[in-house]
Amino acid sequence: MAGVIDTSEFRKGMKIEVDGEPFEIVEFQHVKPGKGSAFVRTSIRSLLSGRVLQPTFKSGDKVGKPDIEEKDMQFLYEQGGDFYFMDTRNYEQTFISADVLGEAKNFLKENINAAILFYNGKAIGVTLPNSVDLKVTKCDPGIRGDTVSGALKPATLETGYTVNVPLFINEGDILKIDTRDGKYLTRVATAG
Repeated sequence: MAGVIDTSEFRKGMKIEVDGEPFEIVEFQHVKPGKGSAFVRTSIRSLLSGRVLQPTFKSGDKVGKPDIEEKDMQFLYEQGGDFYFMDTRNYEQTFISADVLGEAKNFLKENINAAILFYNGKAIGVTLPNSVDLKVTKCDPGIRGDTVSGALKPATLETGYTVNVPLFINEGDILKIDTRDGKYLTRVATAG
């Protein structure tokens, strides 16, 4: 544990350590009842398992400050379910398994930069840019004159991820995809 944090310092997004596990504060509320002492109601998400807890701390309680480090790294390649990244400052390489990456693996292409979160020297998560540009490798051709408003069709991207896109999208088009929800945002370039 690298130090302590007082409950009065709580902020949304802050990383804390509870019972030897790193958490991120999702929500917090300082409560001062008419009778009794003040307390802090929180909602925290585990950085290891993703589970959400809702503990209450007394005002003035102290929690641990986890040994967490965030590094800017570049995605290199995927091999056997492990995704290899390189530190852009010292060129050290590390790998992250597919289960730790979760949905983020659907948006990784070579040379994309990401923020990798380390806890006690072990990679536990990744934060991608809000959007990435990916090429369509497979989709049904758009039919001329088919202009039904809001109609969608599936398209497979270069990472193997399938997303619903408007009918005018064709194979070879470059699309901007939102990495937070996996949805199509816009067409960046057309094929050919």
